[in-house]
Amino acid sequence: MKKILIIEDDKDINQMLSKLLKINNYDVLNAYSGTEGVLIHNKDIDLILLDLMLPGKSGEEIISELQEKKVVPIIVISSIHEVDKKLDMFNLGADDYITKPFNNDELLARIKVQLRHKNSDIHLTGVLAFKDIEMNLNSYTVTCNKKQVILSKTEFELLKTLIEHPKQVFTKNMLFDAVWNDENSADDNTLNVHISKIRNKLSKANPNEEYIETVWKIGYKMKN
Repeated sequence: MKKILIIEDDKDINQMLSKLLKINNYDVLNAYSGTEGVLIHNKDIDLILLDLMLPGKSGEEIISELQEKKVVPIIVISSIHEVDKKLDMFNLGADDYITKPFNNDELLARIKVQLRHKNSDIHLTGVLAFKDIEMNLNSYTVTCNKKQVILSKTEFELLKTLIEHPKQVFTKNMLFDAVWNDENSADDNTLNVHISKIRNKLSKANPNEEYIETVWKIGYKMKN
């Protein structure tokens, strides 16, 4: 489920947007000021809906701060209709701009477009990211905490499978099928050894972070 951060100080609009998104199967986080929005924004956010007229720091002031934490599509929602303002927002890093009052169906369509572009970018660049891990699917290279991590082909495929769906719990059979293609060609011990090796290599790169979580009697998932 895609997660959207709403940064809007008008509680009625914020709640209306929240309800609209939840009905359409999005996960939602809510912020009511620019500072709060920057604090809440994290690695799990897939898109941001950003009002401009916010208490404290304005929407335009925090765009760069939001993108420094994690680059995601930002759709500005504002009552300001001037073309110059829209151009300013695009120059600052906004991906789209919709004016109030807006049509709900149009907003949902714009969200889908931005999320589709985001997914396309992953395929085009061939880069997967989770926390401070970056996997280049073209060169088969991995960095963690900006340090190169050398993985075997099997280790690479295991980590790739987990990172592609970071909130999903993978059973051992699912990982056998995804990585070894035939569950009879690997056993629990083989899988556990490979996971242990990946953990050790990532831990050497960043001992202060945990990446792979064991789900008791089920399998593994990325630790969010």
